[in-house]
Amino acid sequence: MDFNFFEQRISKIKDLPLPGEASQYKMAPESRLEDLKQINIAKKNPRKAAVMALFYPTVNQNTNLLLILRKTYKGIHSNQVGFPGGKAEKSDDGLLTTALRETYEEVGVLPNDVTLVKEISEIFIPPSNFMVQPYIGLYKNPKPFVKQDTEVELILEVPIVDFLDENKVISKKLTTSYAEDIEVPAFELNGYIVWGATAMMLNEIKELLKQVL
Repeated sequence: MDFNFFEQRISKIKDLPLPGEASQYKMAPESRLEDLKQINIAKKNPRKAAVMALFYPTVNQNTNLLLILRKTYKGIHSNQVGFPGGKAEKSDDGLLTTALRETYEEVGVLPNDVTLVKEISEIFIPPSNFMVQPYIGLYKNPKPFVKQDTEVELILEVPIVDFLDENKVISKKLTTSYAEDIEVPAFELNGYIVWGATAMMLNEIKELLKQVL
């Protein structure tokens, strides 16, 4: 998909209502849905985090979405595909600042080079007790990405035509750090399984885009 066309069309999502939880829950594992029904989120006092869904043109002016594969480590989100982003710091001037700062730290995109399109629905992640605020941004004049070697294993440049392809939505059995052999809805992108909170956020973005593309 031509990036100039994409840029013109995506501007139309600014005034659209957010699909919200209804779209997110379509990609939620059954165990996650059960957790969310039972949890009083306010009592959990979740930590704050923010992520950036970044769209940018390739050298051929096709549209890509940026994802990252996280390093393997002793933690909940080890070796998972996600957006650039992370936890809020006291020095951050709001969650948009958090998303932009983390995107710069993890993949080398300068905050001033990102054009904010829309803030989408926040999402609570029970296993790590984070409330995450996602943003959609455009990186109109991309420079080579520079990954943060301590946290990022791989940068995944996903063609938007693949992201929007319904055949890329699958069901997969996975064993995670907190559950064994569970069936989860997922996206299969660039040969990687994208599931959990990232898939839930992606589905809301997808539903927004499909209204304007």
